[in-house]
Amino acid sequence: MSKKVLISGATGDTGRAAVRESLALGLDVRAMVHGVDSRSETLSILGAEVVAGDLMEIDTIRAAMEGVEAAYFVWPVKEGLIHAAVNFAQAAKEAGVSTVINLSQRSANRHSKSWSCRDSFITEEVFNWSGLPVIHLRPTYFLEWLLYPWQLPFVRQGILRLPAGKGRHSPIAADDQGRAVAALLKDPKHHIGTTIPLSGPVEMNHEQMATELSEALGRKITYLDLPIDEYCVSIAAMGVPPYVVQHLGGAMADYQNGHMSGSDSNVEHLPADGR
Repeated sequence: MSKKVLISGATGDTGRAAVRESLALGLDVRAMVHGVDSRSETLSILGAEVVAGDLMEIDTIRAAMEGVEAAYFVWPVKEGLIHAAVNFAQAAKEAGVSTVINLSQRSANRHSKSWSCRDSFITEEVFNWSGLPVIHLRPTYFLEWLLYPWQLPFVRQGILRLPAGKGRHSPIAADDQGRAVAALLKDPKHHIGTTIPLSGPVEMNHEQMATELSEALGRKITYLDLPIDEYCVSIAAMGVPPYVVQHLGGAMADYQNGHMSGSDSNVEHLPADGR
């Protein structure tokens, strides 16, 4: 009988990848979604058991945890992270879940100016206090960052527009994060109690990224650095939610100070067979 795992946020960027990769590893996947729609139907077609739940409603999480051996926790950049984490931890303890995989962020920091980064740090501590066997994943900025609605219009105009200064990071694709999550859900025992950074293989600054994009797209892409405050005002005017604007203001200050730098091969070291 295959190992049953719960993947929350199953229609999100990392959730979809984690479902697909977990099924490929032979896991029995229960995919928790906020609502049943065409995206969740795709997960059903892949072979996942789809359940509706809300991380802000503990009873729905507890029901989704029934019979589960390992569970993946993820929350978007919005209010409620700590509340959701407390619910998830309590439900996991009640259900006897043996491992929790927590998707944190590289810039999780008690002293960050970003509320989201601070909450990510506290969330890690909540899972640690819970006594649950937990693994924290700290990915750097997603490769998909370039496709976000407040970025893509400028890239189409030939501009990579960010207040990144000379900061550097190694972008990681959501698919690679999904592979890491699936491998850990299958066989977490050598990683319990650890915090694992997740990066791509090549660290770059945004001038180098603009050069890479120019070569890939066959047209000139120019990096435009700008003050953080100016950037935040501009994306707020584009309709980016205030909490996300606040996060990006603080996170980009952290970014400029090297909090997202570095590269690693941790995805490669979490092989597909889970050993």
